[in-house]
Amino acid sequence: MADKIPVLFDTDIGSDIDDALCLAYLLHQERCDLLGITTVSGEPVKRAMLADAVCKAAGRSGIPIHAGCEKPLLIDQKQPLAPQAEILGRWPHREDFEPNSAVQFLRDTIRSRPGEITLLAVGPLTNIGMLFRLDPEIPSLLKELVLMGGAFSFPLEDIPMPLEWNIIVDPHAASIVFSAEDLPITAIGLDVTTKCVMLADECRRKIRGGVLDVVADAAEVWFKIRPAITFHDPLAAVAMFDPDVVSYEQGRVRVELASEDLKGMTVFTPDGEKGRHKVAREVDPDRFFAEYFKVAGKDS
Repeated sequence: MADKIPVLFDTDIGSDIDDALCLAYLLHQERCDLLGITTVSGEPVKRAMLADAVCKAAGRSGIPIHAGCEKPLLIDQKQPLAPQAEILGRWPHREDFEPNSAVQFLRDTIRSRPGEITLLAVGPLTNIGMLFRLDPEIPSLLKELVLMGGAFSFPLEDIPMPLEWNIIVDPHAASIVFSAEDLPITAIGLDVTTKCVMLADECRRKIRGGVLDVVADAAEVWFKIRPAITFHDPLAAVAMFDPDVVSYEQGRVRVELASEDLKGMTVFTPDGEKGRHKVAREVDPDRFFAEYFKVAGKDS
């Protein structure tokens, strides 16, 4: 078996169901050394409770979980609630989470293992932007930042605008993150993740057993507003452990802040092999789903 990858997981679990699916995969991925989980965006303490419920269902209650920033750095909150928190009454979970402890936890953990840790961020980048402003040396101490965020090839049939939720919820934090020097960033964008979609009925057949039972319960909250699941965040996680599932192009990413209509747009400039950013270009959906359920569905 290849070496384990030390991972910190920053998430807005509780809004889109894909965060919980991503966490289920990480908990069962034998090569993932999950060092801790941090939550971000509206109701971060409830999001921490949800993460703990998923961890407990997987028999992994010892993983550190910290609630992080509730509001974006400069703009109004677009994501004030964690709707999937309605399932918490049905699943065991901790409730004694200290507010606003995520950034310090990330800082301490990264500094304790310089050059070793991959930070996987699948929500708005408020925690990460705050961390980089608090301690500007942190980017150089990370092995890599992998994120589900941005959009790099448009227009698509159903998505005409080059805007992606995780970036536009806190564009200023995203700009800080992409501007960090000495930090390799791999971005799995909306234009690629939207090729990995599963309709509700098939999800109900496949998302079941063990930790996935908690995820399936939360998924029913999601299905009240959407007829399918797009596996945005799980694709970013799977790509860390099966690099051939996604192909990339190297270059530089900047985040648009000047235009009100396009604030949060991620602008990619190819730069051959010299660019420190990699953006996903293509995905093999069949390979992705096979790998995802082989790992996350071990208990089913």
